[in-house]
Amino acid sequence: MHPLLHGKRMIAFDLDGTLIDSVPDLTVAVAHALADQKLTMPTSDNVRDWVGNGAAVLVERALTWTLGTPPDARLFERAYAGFLHHYAAAPNQLTTLFPHVGQALTALREAGYILVLITNKPERFIAPILDHFELNACFNLCLGGDSLAEKKPSPLPLLYAANACGVPPGDCVMVGDSRHDIAAGKAAGFTTLALPYGYNHGEPISHSDPDAVLTSLAEMIT
Repeated sequence: MHPLLHGKRMIAFDLDGTLIDSVPDLTVAVAHALADQKLTMPTSDNVRDWVGNGAAVLVERALTWTLGTPPDARLFERAYAGFLHHYAAAPNQLTTLFPHVGQALTALREAGYILVLITNKPERFIAPILDHFELNACFNLCLGGDSLAEKKPSPLPLLYAANACGVPPGDCVMVGDSRHDIAAGKAAGFTTLALPYGYNHGEPISHSDPDAVLTSLAEMIT
């Protein structure tokens, strides 16, 4: 196991950009939502830079991009409802696992670590995605961006998960791909491990000063 896992008991994982590459399906859903409103559709590169703060912020960023100004409330509500509808219809059509995800989660689980999932994605989408990739059994707890009153970069979801699993924050690790994951982990008192291949608004994840940057999840179990 990675040296920073020694003495740890709980490991929290982000989802989008950490375990799964969901940008292709998110791009389709955003594009359909904007097309429904007769607005210009974004590219996957656009969406990749917008992911990370939950579905509502993703849609708001898309609308602001296409309009050149923040949307009014009525347009936002229509586009957001459209996005939820389109994404729910096909959340796994083009989404893929990043390399070594299944292997790492299985090995960590077998080694006795408590694994939890903490994502800013709406909770309703978590189970279908985990079921699709046969990962549901890996996690003791899953929290979405709307599961609690606050989402990452707030430390609240991380502290809630640690308390629910009966593990002190100092014995926990946060694994993610964005500055929001690292900020939440630091604020919660977790050790932070970062992955450089995900979605971090075009910024190197090393700039967030995690405790370590991994090339893939395989480094956690070697």
